[in-house]
Amino acid sequence: MPSPNDTRWITHRGGCHCGRVRFEVDAPAGIDALECNCSICRMTGYLHLIVPASRFRLLSGAEDLGEYVFNTGVARHRFCRHCGIKPFYVPRSHPDGIDVNVRCLDPGTVTSLNIAAFDDRNRDGATAAVAHLSKA
Repeated sequence: MPSPNDTRWITHRGGCHCGRVRFEVDAPAGIDALECNCSICRMTGYLHLIVPASRFRLLSGAEDLGEYVFNTGVARHRFCRHCGIKPFYVPRSHPDGIDVNVRCLDPGTVTSLNIAAFDDRNRDGATAAVAHLSKA
């Protein structure tokens, strides 16, 4: 049985609810995710896995994606136009990376999940603490 701190890198696959949007992401088998308390993340229940863009691959559904942008316009919230699920996006805190919704990963590859808080009320400090996540 893998340890809770399993850092083996594997390819996780996932997608939206209807299956039109599919992706894969290279990340540890044991995932350290962030739970943000900003309005959009809180309302959608998003669990963040931030990775360098080079470790993310969109496999299908590019034409099925819509985009929602608000406030500063930096974050690019991508969602399936058919089922409404947001499986990944470009985050404001890491515009050079991709943020995958851990809840959209297919079952079977995640060996453990640790969730840490990301306090949007202290965005600068919270962002600085996880700045390394989108670096290759």
